[in-house]
Amino acid sequence: MTPKKPILLHCCCAPCTVYTYQRLCDEGYSPTCYFHNPNIHPYTEFMRRLDAMKVFAFDMGANLLIDENYGLDRFLEATFGKTERCTLCYEMRVFETARFCHEQGLNCFTTTLLYSKYQKHKGIIDACQLAADEHGVEFVYMDFREGWKDGISGSKQMGLYRQQYCGCIFSEQERYMSDARKGIAPSEISNPVEKGTTKR
Repeated sequence: MTPKKPILLHCCCAPCTVYTYQRLCDEGYSPTCYFHNPNIHPYTEFMRRLDAMKVFAFDMGANLLIDENYGLDRFLEATFGKTERCTLCYEMRVFETARFCHEQGLNCFTTTLLYSKYQKHKGIIDACQLAADEHGVEFVYMDFREGWKDGISGSKQMGLYRQQYCGCIFSEQERYMSDARKGIAPSEISNPVEKGTTKR
């Protein structure tokens, strides 16, 4: 039997990891999950998503490496007042992932950001390729959006916390201001923690 190829998988959150992780395993890879997301706001949300990643790793028997530093100051310094905030956010995360990949002695990486139907897919690919070139590692591209529905159903079956916005302070504002414009009061917004979190 051919041994599986090690790969570093940058994980933005647990729900996006469900399909991505399984797809990589099916394609002959042995993923090591890496949680590095300085964009997430507020700190309580950061911890909820980190806890969900730990639940996923425990349930799947996956290797999980964690950057537990809460990077809000660094994220805001890089993005505040900029028009291409999403691109800068992608670059912050995947450049660090590529650097860490090289540091860990791994040859290739990819990211769960490629799973989302709501992210700027081409921008993520471009950022990953630049990061790979800079740090001398391989970027493995797969269109994980193909498993969008499988990932949703899988994360629900696992009882994982499912967040209500992308992660940063700007996306949080857009998400809840949109609800306000629709006349939805904060008290009427469902609590995803009560609905989907598995406590460990």
